[in-house]
Amino acid sequence: MSVKSLGNPFSGDTDLRHSKGCGCEDCSSKTGHTHASHKDHDHGVKHDLASMPAHSDMGDMDAKTPETSEEMLDRAIDSAIVRSVFGHNDISRRSFAKMVGGSTMMGALASVLPIDKVKAAILDDLGTPEKSKLNIGFVPITCATPIIMAQPMGFYEKYGLDVDVIKTAGWAVARDKSLNNEYDASHMLTPMPLAISMGAGSTATPFLMPAVENINGQAIVLHNDHLDKRDPKDWKGFKFGVPFEYSMHNFLLRYYVAEHGLDPDKDIQIRVVPPPEMVANLRAGNLDGYLSPDPFNQRAVWEKIGFLHTLTKDIWEGHPCCAFACSKAFSEELPNTYGALLKSIVDATQYASKAENRKEISAAIAPTNYLNQPVPVIEQVLTGRYADGLGEVKNVPDRIDFDPFPWHSMGVWILTQMKRWGYIEGDVDYKKIAEEVYVATDCAKIMKELGYEAPTETYKSYTIMGKTFDPDQPEAYVNSFAIGKGVS
Repeated sequence: MSVKSLGNPFSGDTDLRHSKGCGCEDCSSKTGHTHASHKDHDHGVKHDLASMPAHSDMGDMDAKTPETSEEMLDRAIDSAIVRSVFGHNDISRRSFAKMVGGSTMMGALASVLPIDKVKAAILDDLGTPEKSKLNIGFVPITCATPIIMAQPMGFYEKYGLDVDVIKTAGWAVARDKSLNNEYDASHMLTPMPLAISMGAGSTATPFLMPAVENINGQAIVLHNDHLDKRDPKDWKGFKFGVPFEYSMHNFLLRYYVAEHGLDPDKDIQIRVVPPPEMVANLRAGNLDGYLSPDPFNQRAVWEKIGFLHTLTKDIWEGHPCCAFACSKAFSEELPNTYGALLKSIVDATQYASKAENRKEISAAIAPTNYLNQPVPVIEQVLTGRYADGLGEVKNVPDRIDFDPFPWHSMGVWILTQMKRWGYIEGDVDYKKIAEEVYVATDCAKIMKELGYEAPTETYKSYTIMGKTFDPDQPEAYVNSFAIGKGVS
């Protein structure tokens, strides 16, 4: 198991960030964390032992590596409390610990903060999971990174869960298995819980989206035959693939071509193609291009079939993509399990947000039972250093990024596009629906408990291709477009 957040927070020689100052054996390597396999790599759990000097005054605290889920959670809470006290400034924490010693530091904090009571309150609030054995579906794309990596890297186990992550062929299958309770929770596209809750494309069933999996992370790919057609105005008659109708991929592609004067329902064809089949369809000439999740954008370049026309972050910087979702019934009937699962996901997502962890994660999620992709392809996506298929090597660290907070304003924007393109009709109570499905309060609570900063608001404006979106004026936004089925 590799859970680096379990480093000893009271040690001045332990760098919880695993940056250049880290003293553990792996971090002292110039090549960093590029292990081919992490199955038996207890780096996070044993990190504090590897980096502690022989004269450490921490005594029995470091003599035993946390092994059980209870011990791991106890250490995680220690770390969250200490990091919060020092404002997440690890340099200040380490300096103080070295100056006064670990035991003195612990005593000083305990004198002003009832650490044992805080830990007891957190553990009591979380409770023992009512059901520890869970099935979680995922579609094999890099957007599912936190959900996938949480298994081999021990984040589920850390919170007392035994999770099978189940590879799923496509989004319709993920939706149906979730509705049939074959999956306890699932990796979904951010529009899907909204659509399911409203009965768009399926029977209306209340679903929750307590965490976003990734932001950015998509691209428009064109076949190499179209190197001379870089202007979208030249795309009339093109056939494009998207992974699902209720997807950011569909809505961003529609938005993009419409801003260039094309009607996506008349001037191009948009077909639903499962992500793993994108490259084969591009090679066969069934598609001229696609707006897809990775690694299939980069895989087209790797196989010399296509090139990256644009990253979706250049359409909307910081847009949501995939999410962690479950039925409302699951959260109500198994509240402790739901809480433990959400903690696992948020913790893994925050870990994935650190650039220095991306190579390690690439190796962890590459095997056949996960993404089944070459590690270099995944690394190009996660690290943002990649070949674009046009002869250049780009360096875009946030090509894909990870931020778990489910902004209500993101939900409102998605609903405006569902209305714009005729997926929903009539009057829409945008904010009510977004707030019922995107449970930002649950995510914020978990983020704070884990020692991370959470937004204090849930709405904000966005600028998308130069056009401002105001979440307080959703209907006006829908009607501000010249192209769209739902435009009045």
